[in-house]
Amino acid sequence: MTVSDASEAVPESVRIGIVSISDRASTGVYEDKGLPALQAWLSSSLHNPILFEARLIPDERPLIAQTLRDLVDVTGCDLVLTTGGTGPALRDVTPEATLDVADKEMPGFGEQMRQISLRFVPTAILSRQVAVIRKKALIINLPGQPKAIAETLAGLKDAEGKQIVDGIFAAVPYCIDLIGGPYLETRDEIVRGFRPKSAQRPALGQAA
Repeated sequence: MTVSDASEAVPESVRIGIVSISDRASTGVYEDKGLPALQAWLSSSLHNPILFEARLIPDERPLIAQTLRDLVDVTGCDLVLTTGGTGPALRDVTPEATLDVADKEMPGFGEQMRQISLRFVPTAILSRQVAVIRKKALIINLPGQPKAIAETLAGLKDAEGKQIVDGIFAAVPYCIDLIGGPYLETRDEIVRGFRPKSAQRPALGQAA
């Protein structure tokens, strides 16, 4: 393998914003579990080196919107995942703040998350997660509980490990391709990113 081939085999680095939105956690009333859950899942699911930008903020619509703008426009995140603030309570304003910064809405992500969660609890219909594109970044609202975060990202498998329902992260790498971001390479044992054949690169360890 030449030096050029070796360098091409190294996955691109990706900058990911992770935002936990909670009045009580942001003031220290209880320990935030959203940020550790997001960081652990992403680290186990991607071959790419990840530069995390973590934020813990209260349920304030202007602050949430400004945080998302800063992560995309200033910090240069390719992907931003939020957790918390997506229910029907008066203080739940994460979807509204996310739409405030949107160039395009991507409704399929929220639809699929609710379909996955409905297999576990009927109250999943109360969830209002949205996903949007801002410039060259994808922003996705996720549920608040670590278990639900993993379920919606990875999807559902049967007892033998066969995929029953795809998680939303299966579509994230190709979406980021289409908006001009880095080429994300997933670990198939966690989640298999889908791309049409015309958009695929040789897998790690394979010759071009």
